[in-house]
Amino acid sequence: MATKLYVGGLAYAVTNDELQELFAAFGQVTSAQVIMDRETNRSKGFGFVEMANDDEAKTAISELNGKDFVGRSIMVNEARPMEKREPRSFGGGGGGGGRGGDRRNDRRPDSGRRY
Repeated sequence: MATKLYVGGLAYAVTNDELQELFAAFGQVTSAQVIMDRETNRSKGFGFVEMANDDEAKTAISELNGKDFVGRSIMVNEARPMEKREPRSFGGGGGGGGRGGDRRNDRRPDSGRRY
């Protein structure tokens, strides 16, 4: 059975291929993915590796956890299932709070300013 591993503390320059190559020394790697920030498209400094064999995954954990990789000490352990999160709230969906509306079209002479 495949085992999914969490790899933390990665240098931001590490690629998926480099991550796969690191773990391939311990067995068959099914997948290796560095997690990227959606907005900046830069690494978040962690990733996941899936190994085909449980024993090989355990060996990789014991050999790589706390070791230096590309100048950083990495943390390797078995990945936990993602916890369910509540939907994000961004202020109620009504324009970000305040008076609301488009101030550019406000016809009041003071434009809402309070002196």
